[in-house]
Amino acid sequence: MKRQNIASGTQWEAIAGYSRAVRVGNVVHVAGTTATDEHGNLVGGDDPYAQAVYIIQKIERALHQAGATLEDVVRTRIYITDAARWEPVARAHGEHFEHIRPANTLVAVSALIGDGYLVEIEAEAIIGAGQATA
Repeated sequence: MKRQNIASGTQWEAIAGYSRAVRVGNVVHVAGTTATDEHGNLVGGDDPYAQAVYIIQKIERALHQAGATLEDVVRTRIYITDAARWEPVARAHGEHFEHIRPANTLVAVSALIGDGYLVEIEAEAIIGAGQATA
């Protein structure tokens, strides 16, 4: 089976030796994704909802590069740094995945790597799985 590594171009991928996403066959794994733009800047400031929306859009771009869509997502994992602020993050997820309904985990962690990061999301997709939700 052929492996396809997808990069977003951030400096961290080269430093830490990882890919934004990896496609093997019809399965796409998207790495833990933060609200970091292509210049290494935090997007969304102290707003967990804004960070989550940006992250999901970034995941969507990686999926498209791999030949998948958000509709193909079957699993998401969300990490937040403040359990009391879970609702805006859950709302952002719900707005994007309302009809897709992937399996999801939402956990609070003590910290994420980097100042100001409130949310990190990872995703798994199976290309063609979205057709089942149509």
